[in-house]
Amino acid sequence: MEEANQGAALFINRELSWIAFNQRVLNLAMDPETPLLEQAKFSAIFSNNLDEFFMVRIASLQSQIDEGITTESFDGLNPHEQLRSIRERLRPLLELQQQHYRLELKAKLNEQGIQILDYKQLSRKQKDWANSYFYRHVFPILTPLAVDPAHPFPFISNLSLNIAVLIKESGHSGSEGRFARIKVPQKNIPRFVQIPNDLHGGHWPRPIHICTPLEQLIAFNLRHLFPGMTIEGHYFFRVTRDADLELRELEADDLMEALEQGLRKRKLGGEVVRLEVSNEMPDSVLHQLRDGMDIAPEGVYRINGPLGLDDLMSLSGIEARTLKFPAFHGKTPKRLRSAQSNEQDRTEFESIFSVIRRGDVLLHHPYDLFSTSVEEFINQAADDAAVLAIKMTLYRVSRDSPIIAALIRAAENGKQVMALVELKARFDEDNNIQWARQLERSGVHVVYGVIGLKTHTKIALVIRREKGELNSYCHVGTGNYNSRTSTLYTDLGILSNDAELGKDLVELFNVLTGFSKQSSYRQLLVAPVNLRAQTLARIERETQHAKAGRSAAIKAKMNALVDPEIIQHLYVASQAGVEISLIVRGACSLRPGVKGLSERIQVRSIIGRFLEHSRLFWFANDGKPELFLGSADWMPRNLDRRVEAVVPIKDTKLAEQLTWLLELYRTDNVSAWQMDSTGRYERTGSATPRLEAQVALMESWSSL
Repeated sequence: MEEANQGAALFINRELSWIAFNQRVLNLAMDPETPLLEQAKFSAIFSNNLDEFFMVRIASLQSQIDEGITTESFDGLNPHEQLRSIRERLRPLLELQQQHYRLELKAKLNEQGIQILDYKQLSRKQKDWANSYFYRHVFPILTPLAVDPAHPFPFISNLSLNIAVLIKESGHSGSEGRFARIKVPQKNIPRFVQIPNDLHGGHWPRPIHICTPLEQLIAFNLRHLFPGMTIEGHYFFRVTRDADLELRELEADDLMEALEQGLRKRKLGGEVVRLEVSNEMPDSVLHQLRDGMDIAPEGVYRINGPLGLDDLMSLSGIEARTLKFPAFHGKTPKRLRSAQSNEQDRTEFESIFSVIRRGDVLLHHPYDLFSTSVEEFINQAADDAAVLAIKMTLYRVSRDSPIIAALIRAAENGKQVMALVELKARFDEDNNIQWARQLERSGVHVVYGVIGLKTHTKIALVIRREKGELNSYCHVGTGNYNSRTSTLYTDLGILSNDAELGKDLVELFNVLTGFSKQSSYRQLLVAPVNLRAQTLARIERETQHAKAGRSAAIKAKMNALVDPEIIQHLYVASQAGVEISLIVRGACSLRPGVKGLSERIQVRSIIGRFLEHSRLFWFANDGKPELFLGSADWMPRNLDRRVEAVVPIKDTKLAEQLTWLLELYRTDNVSAWQMDSTGRYERTGSATPRLEAQVALMESWSSL
């Protein structure tokens, strides 16, 4: 018990810290200053985040319990204790979300002409239209499944929304009630069925958008599914299953085939880890569901409102600009404006390689357009006769990826093209399998990474013949080569012609494609080779500087900080006098501001319009600061079980820009949350003048 208490004194539970992050997302949904349709979007993100949390993290804890594992987390909680604490934290948040939806969001959207109406609220004309829509577009694809001695309890698929129906034979008052299940369609039919605006039946002005939930439309038309029967009740429920894939790569003859088999199992789903039911469901029906799916009472969540609010994301498609954030489109980086191959006026055109040769180019998405920077880099490489080879890692790629099209074109142009497609990118496996096959058919050399490691690094290498010599051009970034997420996530990257960096990438790609056991690099910090050791060494160096009375400080920005060894070293550095400022978007297991332990450590989280995804690390080094960006968070999985790359920023001007960026995040007083020693977060707000980092960057980054 003493060891457990010591662990709790040093570390905050990772899962509870993640819930605190998702609570900050929900807070943004509930913030009156957030435009209404953006509130709906953030509420949907909160729900979607929670689905993945249950499918992976809760499922893992439940599996440990099922297997009798009692290993404690770093903060001293066993799996049972973690699950209990998680449920205690989650239930009030779920009620907050529903209260906001029922009492705030729907009412205010209605005032603005967007009506989300319950079926019972529809006018007679609207009901007639909706019933006709049901009969023409929904009824033929529904399959009611009876549950009785001749029909065993049906399999309920992962994340499916369902209706439990209680029925009796009409005219037989003494007949025994029966149970049936109907699955609400999830594809090709919208969750919120739009009703023609000219049927609104109210006064002018005409509403912008009228819709009703699909599950209610089905529920109030059950008579068509059970003719001759009396409907005694209908109740909604939703199931979440274990969706993590367990792959034994060393035993798999074909990784892609093994992954496809695993994906087929995932689509069906593993054990049930959560059962959400409508609040009015009677205990008798709930017991039948629990028995049919073998789920314990603590896995049941009663919801006072609609289930699966992740579908609120569909409202983002409504044309109502005043109810959304002002439109924002990034710009072409200043250095690259003369290097756009698709510009009609080509009198000032120069190749992107000429620009990069004059000095490194810093990219910050979405403020810098991905299409005119990274995609332009790969596109010009694909078409440039002097380019001999292109090598890239692909982790999460958009479905209509221009990057993939460029790689295929490069292969068709006779270049050596290699793509590492990470098949194990969680929830993108199927998409990546399809891309891998298409690339292979086009002559691209496709590899799947290193056995036992997930390749998470974001790197690209172009080899070009210039004046009889081979020259390397590189891109190293913090985000995926994904044109869609580049407009939603903030990410950093660098385009460079640095010869030593090029040699490092050549050798790293050899590790990824062959049997190389590279153990050192000139510039790159690479996981799992030297990234952990080099990071710890730099924290230790700051500690020694502080002890000697020299300038010592650490500033870092990342998605998560949960690695116990790094946290321990940061505690030691703080005690030695190192000032440490951390910007951690998500889970953080470090306790800041604890007297005698972490008094000089501050932790804040930025939650805003864009998902903060960049990783940036700055060390004062007694007046000779070092600055790095890359793909790795300070987590055991990133440091020990993934291939990651972190690159030093050597250009003084670019380092100044990134230092300014860190300071901007540190002074944000609108979207920032300050963490205290208990793991609680307080919004920094109310200070004047207001400074919101993302807004400032939208206004000023392109001019830097």
